[in-house]
Amino acid sequence: MTMVALFPGEEEDDQIAAQPFFDEMRRRGWVEGTNIDYERLYGRGAREYMEGLAKSAANREPDLIYASTAALALAVLKETDSVPVIFTSASDPVASGLVSSLSTPARNATGAYQSAGDGLRRRVQLTRQMLPNVNRVGLLLDRRATESARQRTLHEDAVRNVPGMSLTIAEFTNFEAVAKLLANFRREGVQIVFLSPSVTLIGRRREVADTATRNKLALIGHRLEWAEAGALFTYGPDVTDTLRRSASLADRVLRGAKPADTAVEQSNRFELVVNNRSAKALGLAIPPAVLKTADRVIE
Repeated sequence: MTMVALFPGEEEDDQIAAQPFFDEMRRRGWVEGTNIDYERLYGRGAREYMEGLAKSAANREPDLIYASTAALALAVLKETDSVPVIFTSASDPVASGLVSSLSTPARNATGAYQSAGDGLRRRVQLTRQMLPNVNRVGLLLDRRATESARQRTLHEDAVRNVPGMSLTIAEFTNFEAVAKLLANFRREGVQIVFLSPSVTLIGRRREVADTATRNKLALIGHRLEWAEAGALFTYGPDVTDTLRRSASLADRVLRGAKPADTAVEQSNRFELVVNNRSAKALGLAIPPAVLKTADRVIE
């Protein structure tokens, strides 16, 4: 069996982040070099490059393509309607156009997802709890992301429900604008920046985190990889659980199940990861009560 796996960022970051997927595949009997061969392709954080990877993967006609983001999965589905596709998505697969329904995808793709909107109110509440004196927050929004309009509305609603907190939104279509937008946030008095789901941002997360630190901005993310890259904290569905669910579905498809008839799975496990090292670098003190309840603290 052969599988092409597509990732949005750099190999050094995404290989580690995706390891739970491959560990679960091995646990289910798929041993690399014995009964399955993996070809891992990395997008380097460039949307246009990722689209080329999707075409290359489809042209190889493997037994299975694994796409680690919704954007990559959509790109693959534009190239093939026959090669089975398994995805891991941070957005609603129906809303983003990946499948017709969660119970019966009705095309050559199925997978697991964690909705980035789930847990957003809690992220905003945690921000207030950690930093009670911060009232002005920002949102870095990728206009080309699959759920851009929905993310804008969700963040506006969540912040509106916190007394005294206001939201400034900065939109981009090309990554080159991100550094300027972060600098603008700082000049405008924003101290906290929420990160919307974006294949471009997650693919170049270390660069984003480094730029934010230089501008004395604390980043808040929806998935573990952001905390590992330097965000102040992340709260959202457990990425490891979602990756394992995707691997379980990949196992079923490789053993003969059809993606069109295989229901999409949703991860309902949430985790709080705090980067105390980033907090100290920004001169922030995380309340002990928050550190105590965190699932993981990066020191």
